[in-house]
Parts: sequence; structure tokens; C-alpha cells
Amino acid sequence: MIMADSVQICLVQESFLVGDILANAQKIISLSEQARQSGADLVVFPELAVTGYPPEDLLLRHSFITQNDQAVQDIIKSVKGIDLVFGAPQSINNNLYNSAIWARDGVILGIYNKYTLPNYAVFDEKRYFAAGNAPVVIDVNGIGFGLSICEDIWIDQPALDAKQHGAEAMLILNASPYHSGKYQERLDVLKQRHAETGLPLFYINLMGGQDELVFDGESLVLDASANLVGRGPDFEAALLYYRLDAGGHVESVNTAFFQPQSEESNIYKALVTGVRDYVINNGFEGVVLGLSGGVDSALTLAIAVDALGADQVHAVMMPSRYTAQMSLDDAREEAEILGVDYRVISIEPTFKAFMETLEDSFANTRADTTEENIQARCRGVILMALSNKLGRMLLTTGNKSEMAVGYSTLYGDLAGGFAPLKDVYKTLVYRLCQYRNGLSPVIPQRVLDRPPSAELKPDQVDQDSLPDYDVLDAILKLSVEQDWSSEDIIAAGYDAETVNRVIRMVQFNEYKRRQAPPGIRITRRAFGRDRRYPITSGYGRS
Repeated sequence: MIMADSVQICLVQESFLVGDILANAQKIISLSEQARQSGADLVVFPELAVTGYPPEDLLLRHSFITQNDQAVQDIIKSVKGIDLVFGAPQSINNNLYNSAIWARDGVILGIYNKYTLPNYAVFDEKRYFAAGNAPVVIDVNGIGFGLSICEDIWIDQPALDAKQHGAEAMLILNASPYHSGKYQERLDVLKQRHAETGLPLFYINLMGGQDELVFDGESLVLDASANLVGRGPDFEAALLYYRLDAGGHVESVNTAFFQPQSEESNIYKALVTGVRDYVINNGFEGVVLGLSGGVDSALTLAIAVDALGADQVHAVMMPSRYTAQMSLDDAREEAEILGVDYRVISIEPTFKAFMETLEDSFANTRADTTEENIQARCRGVILMALSNKLGRMLLTTGNKSEMAVGYSTLYGDLAGGFAPLKDVYKTLVYRLCQYRNGLSPVIPQRVLDRPPSAELKPDQVDQDSLPDYDVLDAILKLSVEQDWSSEDIIAAGYDAETVNRVIRMVQFNEYKRRQAPPGIRITRRAFGRDRRYPITSGYGRS
């Protein structure tokens, strides 16, 4: 029996596809009815659930806003018998706001406009939205709930304003993208807001992949004593039910508390989610990828199968004159373990044809990286041909360490539609392989033990051209993610020649990264929309 002055709340942790307004609206209507039938008094959806997040320049299209406005009206008219709070853009006095809408039985009772518009890292909200400045407190069963949206909770004013206007708890609508360690950051912020307000906090987050971003869910609930009483699953949809009474006591209602997982588990799920949603939402009939017998392609294969199923993955081994027998054997074993469609296509005839075509032009020159790159480009052409013919997206297999220093070939191994490991350092690749093998062995141990090699010339290993990956990744993290200068990195104990060489490679290869496919962001600063450096620059040359 529900006590007087208590509210049963349903937090809807779900995915909402950007731009699919009609489907998103129907999902809101359907899940609201499900929440009502389960006894909820109030159902809450994430930030910009109607449009999906981030809608980017779709917000500049008049027809998009018109469709959004109609969907909002349809939702409000359709949802009855339950208080409803959901995110959608709202045009007010010729300004567009990122808003949270409160409705009951066909009537809008309040609209909260986001105060704090993030404009850093992957966020660009000031390009589209005006900032709000007025709190909104809603009354459900005699309890006042302050509304807040995502970035608002990272500063103190919005929650303090809500409390001053009678809020007894906060509803926080979020589209907070994942990066490693983000869960703890959010929890720390919520505890800080609680220390300032003393209010129970209901933090509902979006779930799913959107281009380079992934949203992990991991919704959180703190009671009036700052106890963490609710935590949603990571990278899974869920309806999370809690009861709040007028004294600030919160208890779950048939909702499990999902324990935090390891960093490797979080990241692996992020990669699987990103691949699954990117491929499916872009309408591809599965994926194709090159399988080399190396660690990067082995991990990419496992991610693809876990995301899409073995029947949706087509793997190709493309040996050359330099491919070791163990590479052929290991690639075949990986494909057989995971049960994917697998074939071997030698690049030798194609490579010979290129060399014959270029024989006169290459006369009196020495073999160098040109011949190595031609091999990579032979593979790129073959994979793109299969992608076209089979209607399957080509996944590239390169990692962040290689992407950073340009250890990749334009129109070769950089060719493709999506790069699952684009933000995964080489050292992390090995950790993720060990994690995945801990679930079930899919990557032969020999692949993890042998020195990595591109196998584009005799007896080649990556460390012929690069520092040890432990050193390289440590330098890259300081330079790329934290913007440390070369002097600061050297002062931290790294070899000066190595540091300067790595930073020169990073700067020189910006042009390659601009032409690389998008990939999943799992760190604080990924290559792509997160890090926007000029291609042509004199900085650091002298």
C-alpha cells in the first residue's frame, strides 16, 4: 500500500535515436504506459529524449523543430494517469531551449530550461540553445521535485535555486556520454550537490551509441542521507522504480542495485554498444573486416561478433609474401572459434600488378615505405570491394596509439566506415583481450605473446619504428589528453629524444586523422570532435 505523501518514480534508462522523432515519441508513450501499469506515479525520461542526443545541426532546420513540437503534443495527449517529465527542445519567444517538460493528463504544467550549456570537449550547446535562468519545482502527491538537466548538476546554482523554491528532491535528466571513470565523477558531483542541498537526487541517464559517443546509463539515486540507494546497469536499457516519501527516505521497488564493474568490463561494453548501434542504425547488413592474426584485428573481431552476432561478421585474411604462417594459423583459429564467415584472399597478384605498373616510375629508386603502403592499399581496395558487394560496413582495426603517430596507411588500413579501437591505446588493447578471454577464450594466447608486427617487410616488428608501447602510450596520454608540453613530459622522467620524436609524429599526422573513419570515444579526449587541431600549423616546429 502506497503511503500518503509518497511518490513511486520510474526512471527510464533507454536509447533514443537522433532524429527519429516519431519512433522516440512512440517509445516515450509506450514506456510511460508500462510505468503506469507498474504502479508509478511519475515517469522520467532522459535529456532531449524526443530528438535524441546530440541532434547537432538538425536543430537549425525549421522542419525538424516543427516535427519535434508536434511529437511533444502527441506525447502529452497520449500519456494519461501518470505525471510525465521528459526532455525536448522548446521554442520560447524566438529562443530555442534545451528543456524538461512536465505534463499531466494532457496538460503541460511546467517547462524547465537548462541553465548551463556545455561548450567544451564533445559539447557544442551554445551553438543551438539559449540558457535558462528560472527554477521549476513540480508537485507530485504533495512532494516538490526540482528539475535539472545534465550540466546543471555540475554547478551549485540550479539545485540551490530549486531548493529555495520548495524542492524536496531533484530530478536530473541526462545525456551524459561515457568515458572511462565517468561513473565515479558523476557520483562525486552528486554527493557535492547533496552536501549543499541535503536533497534526494534522482539522476537518469541516456543509454546507447550515437556516432562517436556512447551513453552508458548507470543512472544513480541518492537519498536524503546521501546514501547511494539506486544504480542502473551499464549499457543496458532498464526501467528503474523507486519510492520517495516526504521525509526524504528512498527505497527501490523491485529494482536491483547494479554493482560497478571493472574498467575493462565498462570499456568493452562501450565498444560493443558503439559498434552495434552504429552499424544497425545506419542500415548496414553486418560488417566486414581484415583479420591479420594480430592482436588489434582479433579484438575487433570479438567486439563485432558480440555486438552483431557471428552471422553478421565477414572476416578476410589477406596474406602477402611477408605474412608468417603463424599469422595465417591464428587468424583462422580466431574465425573458427567465433564461427564467422571467413576466407583467405592473397594480395600477392594485386601487389605484383601494382609493382609492374609502377616499374618505370620506380626505376633507380630504393624500396621504402612506398612498397609497404601499396600492400596496405591492396588490402584496403579488396575490403572496400567486399563491403560494397555484400552491403556490409568495413570496420578498421587500428588503435589510438597508431592513430596518434600515423602508424597507418591512408587508403589502406585507414579505409573503412567505423573504427572501434580508434580511442583505445595499444596497451589497453591487450588488457581488453585478456578481459574478453576471461569470459570465454576467443583470442589465441600466441597472438598476445608475440611481438606486434605490420608484416609489410621481412622480420618487421612495430618497435622498429615506434617506442615500446608502454612508453609511447604514457607520453601520448600526457600530450594528447592532458595537453602537457614536451618540457613537462621530459621533466616527468621521460627520455627527451623519445618525447620530442613522439610529439613530432603526432603533430605531423593530423592530416591522416582528419581522413580516418569515426570511432568510439572511451577516454576524456578522443581524436575527432573532441580534439580539433589545425592540419597546417607551425606550432612546435622550431
